[in-house]
Amino acid sequence: MGQDSGVAQVVKQLDQACKEAGFFYVKGHGIPETLLKQVKNLTRKFFELPYEEKLKIKMTADSGYRGYQRIGENITKGVPDMHEAIDCYKELKPGMYGDLGKPMEGCNQWPIKPTNFKMLMEEYVSLCTELSRNIMRGIALALGGSPYEFEGERAGNAFWVMRLIGYPGVHSANGSNIPKKDIGCGAHTDYGLLTLVNQDDDITALQVRNHSGEWISAPPVPGTFVCNIGDMLKIYSNGLYESTLHQVINSSPKYRVCVAYFYETNFDTAVEPLDICKERTTGAKKFERAVYGEHLVKKVQTNFVY
Repeated sequence: MGQDSGVAQVVKQLDQACKEAGFFYVKGHGIPETLLKQVKNLTRKFFELPYEEKLKIKMTADSGYRGYQRIGENITKGVPDMHEAIDCYKELKPGMYGDLGKPMEGCNQWPIKPTNFKMLMEEYVSLCTELSRNIMRGIALALGGSPYEFEGERAGNAFWVMRLIGYPGVHSANGSNIPKKDIGCGAHTDYGLLTLVNQDDDITALQVRNHSGEWISAPPVPGTFVCNIGDMLKIYSNGLYESTLHQVINSSPKYRVCVAYFYETNFDTAVEPLDICKERTTGAKKFERAVYGEHLVKKVQTNFVY
């Protein structure tokens, strides 16, 4: 795979993007643009339903943190976020990972309305999983390893997360005397390996912090995913690649929809710097090992209020 000249060119671009920004756009990915739009349209239709209808799939700890959360229930660094969401996770059977997986056990709560919601979203997750696996092969080559570094015990049974998110427009969310720049989602890094962001085509709200500490907009490009790397890849790369801070501010009067798919390691993987990355960074290990499932559970148990 690494000997193909076309692959080598993409790998070089991936390496540069991961080193310099931690964010990049992906096009020509093979997922139909019609499906990208369908997923957002169905998500928007759900959020347009009456509040009582949305509460039928309300997220609780007992649901394995799956389901609907209203505006202000998601917390970033102690501050309520101005968005509503449905959270979905790869389903874990009881006892699958012992005590480690217990908080995340359960089935996804799919709404009955709109119709075909579950079927479409599961198809989308399947395609995003395959695409992410291919991108991670490119990233593995960029780090100097084999294309399969992130398979087997590392991510051969990759966990995934999907958040269907709705950000109210400034006029509908606020009274006239409230500042117009509520934080849709506060500054944070993502938890896993790779994120695929499918955002509305006509609203620029996602912002990424560059190495100079400035917030740079990531405007939507129709038909593409905005991708970014997460905390686990930062550890694997021994800091060669940074999980970049990003935030969302919807200063548009329009309601904004975003579907974020997160590709992770195996749930019980102990993540530590790869030998090839330690060699490229003076041989010292910059990060202690982290168990992905512990990292995720700690996040979800402190990120939500009920």
